[in-house]
Amino acid sequence: MNNYIVITGASGGIGEASAKLFASKGKNLILVARREQQLNEIKANIQTAFPDVDVVVKAFDLSQIEQLPKLYQELTQYPIETWINNAGFGMLETVKEHDLDRVLSMIKLNIEALTVLSVLFVKDFADVGGAQLINISSGAGYNIAPMATTYCGTKYFVSAFSEGLAHEMKMTGAKLQVKVLAPASTKTDFAKTAMQDDSITYGEDSLYFSKFNTAEEMAEFLYQLYTSDKVVGLVNHETFTLSLLDPQFKHLYA
Repeated sequence: MNNYIVITGASGGIGEASAKLFASKGKNLILVARREQQLNEIKANIQTAFPDVDVVVKAFDLSQIEQLPKLYQELTQYPIETWINNAGFGMLETVKEHDLDRVLSMIKLNIEALTVLSVLFVKDFADVGGAQLINISSGAGYNIAPMATTYCGTKYFVSAFSEGLAHEMKMTGAKLQVKVLAPASTKTDFAKTAMQDDSITYGEDSLYFSKFNTAEEMAEFLYQLYTSDKVVGLVNHETFTLSLLDPQFKHLYA
C-alpha cells in the first residue's frame, strides 16, 4: 500500500515545493492549508504530472486549536506514513512594535497547532514502523536573529520540542522517527508576511535577503532529512548548505 504524507502549510513556499517533490517520488499526499483555491491548483498540477499519485486537499485554518483533534481524526482515516508540520509565519520587527493579536496568532500557529498535531500523531504512531514526524523549525530556532526575538522564541520551542521527542522515542524504544528541519532564509512569501510589506524582494540588492535558498532547494533538503537517520537538518545561514545532525540541545540524561 502506498501510504500518505501529510504536509501542513502546503499552499505555497516550502510546503508546495515539498508536495511536488514527494509526488515525484510516488508518494500520496494530504495537503492542508487555509487557501483552498491554491490547494486545488497544486493538486491539479501534481496529478497532471503524476497521475498515479493521489492528492487529498483539506482547507483548514490551523489556528482553530480546539478543532485540531477533529481535523486529525478526519485525516488519519487515510493510511499515513509521515506527518510534516510546515505551517507557520514570522514577524520581523522589534518587540516594541508588536501587535499583540498578531503575536498571539503566531504563537497559535507556530507552537500550539504544531504541538497538538504532534502529540496526537505520537500517541497513534509511536510504535508504527516506518512512521515519521517532521517539524519545520528555522535557523532562528538555533540562533537569535535581529528583529526576530519573538519569532525566534517560537522556533526555539519547535526545535527543543522536536529534539526532545526524538530523544523520548529513542529512550522508550519507539519506532517513530521524529525530526526537525531548520531552514535559513528561503525565497517564499515569508518575508512579505513577516514584514507586512509586499515590496520586499530577494536578491543582491535586497537589504535583508541578499542570500537565500529557493523553496525547491529546501524541499530537496527536507527529502534528504526524510531519507536519513539523523534528527536535525540544519541549514547554514552563511553557506546555505544542509548539515544532517544528531540533536543539538543538551539532554540531561541522553
